[in-house]
Amino acid sequence: MQSGWSDFKQLTKMGLSLSVVFSSVAGYLLAAQTIDYKTIILLGVGGYCVVGASNAFNQIIEKEPDAIMTRTKNRPIPAGRMSVNVAMMIAISILTIGLLMLYNINGKTALFGAISVFLYTSAYTPLKPITPLSVFVGAIPGAIPFMLGWVAATGQFGIEAGILFMIQFFWQFPHFWAIGWLQFDEYKKAGFNMMPTTQKNKKAAKLIILYTIIMLLVSIVPVFRLTGDLYLIPASAIIIFSLGLIMLYYGLKLYKEQTDLIARKLMLSSVLYITLIQIIFVIDKFLH
Repeated sequence: MQSGWSDFKQLTKMGLSLSVVFSSVAGYLLAAQTIDYKTIILLGVGGYCVVGASNAFNQIIEKEPDAIMTRTKNRPIPAGRMSVNVAMMIAISILTIGLLMLYNINGKTALFGAISVFLYTSAYTPLKPITPLSVFVGAIPGAIPFMLGWVAATGQFGIEAGILFMIQFFWQFPHFWAIGWLQFDEYKKAGFNMMPTTQKNKKAAKLIILYTIIMLLVSIVPVFRLTGDLYLIPASAIIIFSLGLIMLYYGLKLYKEQTDLIARKLMLSSVLYITLIQIIFVIDKFLH
């Protein structure tokens, strides 16, 4: 049972899935006028099931490349501990449970959950061996969690949910290109190229800097009170902007030095950024 649980965690990428749940719950707390714990449970468990299913489908499709790469070869399917049929049964089961739970919140939440699974498995995953543009496609389902929480709380997709979507959308480019830089040789071995210029070079670093700047600007747009019910007090906007400057600093260093060490620092600073700004947005809501 312990081995089965461990394989389930790997198949659904528990760490990644929990970070997605964290984003969704943050979005919910940001929008909710009164907190409904039943909705939080449905959003958390349902969200985990939907993301976990996406990850399972991804591993079924990529079983051959996963067997080649060092960091993925011990996953349940390439390691031979789980058959494709069993993985497919788990994926379909948890996807059904997840979508039903999200539908129990409201129809729009379930719809966006379904769209994220479809794009991740039917567009992003098949495009990975073909073009680096797969990152752009993958950024769409990857940007849904934060705004999904808002939709769960309000039943509406308006400018507020749109801004939350854009923050997470633009954040993903420096984040995933930093990972692509770090895993460049591993990805190449498996037939993937995640870098925007297909190489680890200054042009790629320039694009990382550009998207970091866009992310920074989008993140502080709510301070101007042009985004409906979503707004920030100036102090929160300054903190968020300062956190973004850390990412920008490592982006500039990557342009100058082009080393894996700096790419790793950029990747870690991006994880810190997206986690902290979601917390700041929620705290800020209770300050005004």
